[in-house]
Amino acid sequence: MRSRLYLWVPLALFAFFAGVAAYMLTQEKDEFVQSAMIGQPLPDFTLEPAYDGLPGAAKTDFVGRGPRLLNIWASWCLPCIAEAPQLEALQARGVEIIGIAIRDRPGDVANFLARHGNPYTRIGSDPISEVQLAVGSSGVPETFVIDAKGVIRYQHIGDIREGDVPKLLAELEKAR
Repeated sequence: MRSRLYLWVPLALFAFFAGVAAYMLTQEKDEFVQSAMIGQPLPDFTLEPAYDGLPGAAKTDFVGRGPRLLNIWASWCLPCIAEAPQLEALQARGVEIIGIAIRDRPGDVANFLARHGNPYTRIGSDPISEVQLAVGSSGVPETFVIDAKGVIRYQHIGDIREGDVPKLLAELEKAR
């Protein structure tokens, strides 16, 4: 009798885990990640230029004028290539974009910009991801809407797709 019970225990465990998995698959997927940095001021930073073609980036570049985008990216990042046309579309609509190149070399940054376009007014070099982590970014690419007071108003995680452009434009308008 006892040996039959041991045969049913693995089957019962399997059925339990299969039931939990089936239940989880029926639940709505929440794709929104709430950043703890939304509503917080940018941390103080001053970054050297990522390459000779543009000046570096600093917190002071975000204070005093209208809202702008902070785009964290890298030349070795494939999704960064995918978002390049959307960044150029935003720039064409008058959006100022300041970039921070993560763990990159000047030559690689220059090659990336030559191949995929340059929507940036400034690009700072963050060789050890110090600023990236300070603003609450955990990967590349990520884009932040920063208001004229230097406060983070919105965070877009991942590459910007064509359908994301209107949302970013709306967030920039809200940040005015």
